[in-house]
Amino acid sequence: MLFFKTKKVLKSVANGHVLPLEAVKDEVFSSKMMGEGYAIGQHDGKVYAPIEGIVESIFPTLHAITIETRTGEKILVHMGLDTVELKGDPFSIQVVQGQKVKAGTLLAVMDLSQLTSSKKEDTIIVVFPEKIKGQLLMKNQEVTVQDELFKF
Repeated sequence: MLFFKTKKVLKSVANGHVLPLEAVKDEVFSSKMMGEGYAIGQHDGKVYAPIEGIVESIFPTLHAITIETRTGEKILVHMGLDTVELKGDPFSIQVVQGQKVKAGTLLAVMDLSQLTSSKKEDTIIVVFPEKIKGQLLMKNQEVTVQDELFKF
């Protein structure tokens, strides 16, 4: 009897331009210190769940959300660079801790004009802080929330 490992994939967290982590203008993410994953730039500010799971935590500064997948992996969705300093102002969180989400559930809305006026990058970063290995399926191109971007 053969057992097949189920394919686990993260979809895009936004409609925008997918980037490899190495292109992120923050060494903590670009050096993969925070784990493997991908980034999205040039988006409309709407941030969606990349996979089915449960919202494990919402940072007090609202700039990051952790999701635990059905199979136990933890995913960090980090909105913007150095945005912790903004104390949550540009973020409107649409979920609550403990909420079940599916790929495509709206997690948050980022106020892009407020980020621009605060001179902050609006790049969204999605990583596995637990150092899970994976493969970026697309890079340096336009994507939608329907696109599968990262296989693990």
